[in-house]
Formats: sequence, C-alpha cells, structure tokens
Amino acid sequence: MLIELEESQLVLVDYQARLMPAMFESAAVLANANRLAQWAALLEVPVVYTEQNPSGLGATVPELAAALQSANARLLSKMQFSAVEEGLGEWLRPPAKPVQGNARSLPKHLQKPAASERGMVVIAGCEAHVCLLQTALNLLEDEFDVWVVTDACTSRTERNRDAAFDRLAGAGAELVTTEMVGFEWLRSAEHPAFKEMQALIK
Repeated sequence: MLIELEESQLVLVDYQARLMPAMFESAAVLANANRLAQWAALLEVPVVYTEQNPSGLGATVPELAAALQSANARLLSKMQFSAVEEGLGEWLRPPAKPVQGNARSLPKHLQKPAASERGMVVIAGCEAHVCLLQTALNLLEDEFDVWVVTDACTSRTERNRDAAFDRLAGAGAELVTTEMVGFEWLRSAEHPAFKEMQALIK
C-alpha cells in the first residue's frame, strides 16, 4: 500500500531546542523533518507538531518552526509522553458534526458527502523510544494507518531509536524514509510540485 496524498496528515513530535543537541544524528534528522514540513506546505497536507513540557525543553528549533509556520501547522503542547493522551486523536479525526436541518432537508442520497477522512498519519520525531513511540502506538490503537519516517526520527542513542522501530513495525506501523513519503505523495514526475520538491532533496 502506498501513502495517499489526499488521505495524509503529518505529525512532527518534539523537535525542541533543549532536546535536539543531545540527539543521535540530530542535524540529519532535523533536515529531514524540515523537508517533510516544506513538502506538506507545498502539497497542502495538514500538519500538527508537538512540544513536550515546553517550559523545560524549550520551543521547537527555529529552522523547523519557520517551515511549520509556512505549513499553517497546529501546535499541541503536552506533558503526557503520548500526544494522543493530550487530544491529538481528536485533532486528527474531529468528531462528526450532528446533522442539522429540518423536515424539509434533502434526503441522505441527495446530500453532499462529508469531506473524506484523512486516516493516514505520517509521523516523525523524538525521542523515538518515548514520545514518538507512545504516540504512534496510541494512533494505531485508534485505527489510524501510521507511517513512521525513520530518517526523521531519533533518540539520544542509536540502540533506543532502533528498538523503537522494531516495536513499531511489530505493532503494524509502516517504516518509511523521507524520500519515500515525498515521492509517494507526488506519484509522478509530471506533478506540478515535482521540480520544487526535488530541489528540496538536493
């Protein structure tokens, strides 16, 4: 199964100023997170980003914050390690609105269908074995299709990061890379955004 652009949402977890310097391969990870945010902005993919205990760990690093602003991303501040425990699931899948109208309302077969639900969550962040892992596992429990962008995830140690990937794969998450996400969103070199997205890879 490929990642569908129209069904995708992007979640970026805890790329914070006081956390990132201690992370394994943090520069490469941040560069990939930045690409994901820029591509989401270009392709109008909804974006949510989280900050764990921002008074203690600081805000999102400035270079990523700028890309998130361009993507009109929503910020979820949290104290729980899993962002789902702080309401992320409701942000990604808002509760259905009650049917409004009166007896003269159109019958169901003539009503416009509701906007298609975006049930695919492309997620990356840190630490991979704590906040990213717990959030992704909870999203799987909530029946989202979860795609973990491995080269945009990190922990303080490589071993912790890799253990998280093993556990997530076993739980049913798809493990992908930044470029996999971008090219599956595009699907074709004829896509209007292809050249701009390709420039962000180079």
